[in-house]
Amino acid sequence: MSSATPESRDRIYRSPMALIGGFLLLVIIGWLGFDAVVSGSGNTPWFALATLLLLVPLVIAFTLRPAVFANHDRLRIRNPFRVIVLPWGQVEMLRSGFSNEVLAKSGTKYQLWAIPVSLRGRKKAARQTARQQSGRGPSRGLGLFGGGMQMDGLGGRTPVPEGPTRAETDQIMDDLGDLLEARGPAEASQGEVSVRWAYEIVGPAVAGAVLLLVLAVVG
Repeated sequence: MSSATPESRDRIYRSPMALIGGFLLLVIIGWLGFDAVVSGSGNTPWFALATLLLLVPLVIAFTLRPAVFANHDRLRIRNPFRVIVLPWGQVEMLRSGFSNEVLAKSGTKYQLWAIPVSLRGRKKAARQTARQQSGRGPSRGLGLFGGGMQMDGLGGRTPVPEGPTRAETDQIMDDLGDLLEARGPAEASQGEVSVRWAYEIVGPAVAGAVLLLVLAVVG
């Protein structure tokens, strides 16, 4: 059974690009919705309010909300509509393809929304590796996540590994895989998988959709 207090602080993985995009979308939606509520006539303000009630939670769900939290005991995945907690002892493997996923020992797989695969990042990493192997040295720059996706819970940065250059999200999956290998058999890493629906997101979005439907029917 897992311990009540984690042995280490969480490492937090999020996408800065998603955060920036979500903030900009919320500003635009909020500005347009407020203008419609204030200056609209007839049912327009009600349609605007219903649209805001629907869109704002969805934008938050897919941009600001996704995050992955990892410590010595468990992996916690905050996806758009669910929060999944997997003790390392319940994780079968982590894998990357067109998306990054964690496979539980029960056979259920969960996508890591906060750590999207970047094919562009992989191509860039391959070019950097080719430069290193040709003796021209590494090419430095900001990756898909702006070089700031991972925080180790202590304010430090993960050292850049030697050898072939890896795309940032691939390196993060490697780090999580190392944590799984090291902590999977530990007694504190055992327990049950828990899944919780994000009703704070689903509820307002469903209410907004229902209100829009009612307004459309009533006219």
